[in-house]
Amino acid sequence: QVQLVESGGGLVQPGGSLRLACVASGTSFRVVGMGWYRQAPGEQRELVATITRSGQTNYTNSVQGRFTISIDNVKNTVYLQMNSLKPQDTAVYYCHAELPLYDGSYLGTGTYWGKGTLVTVSS
Repeated sequence: QVQLVESGGGLVQPGGSLRLACVASGTSFRVVGMGWYRQAPGEQRELVATITRSGQTNYTNSVQGRFTISIDNVKNTVYLQMNSLKPQDTAVYYCHAELPLYDGSYLGTGTYWGKGTLVTVSS
């Protein structure tokens, strides 16, 4: 069974940095793409950044230039380097992965989510 496990969250002061990591395990297939979403208290979950297996990236405007997403296709691992953190970046960060589905033949892709890691930016 596919599992996504995030790590790297914590408490950091404004202007500081954190690096999140997420490993997709329980599969012999390489991910099609991975990404990070976040949900602040009282808010809806929003996209932060995504990356395809080929390295194409997409960022939400509020993190452009401060966050960098990267992927290790061999390890099925995605990273999010977060710099110049602001209090408004405080949220639970969720890892997302898209993996191919096979049942003898290709069935399409499946979507998987991690349980989340809390990032708190506060002085």
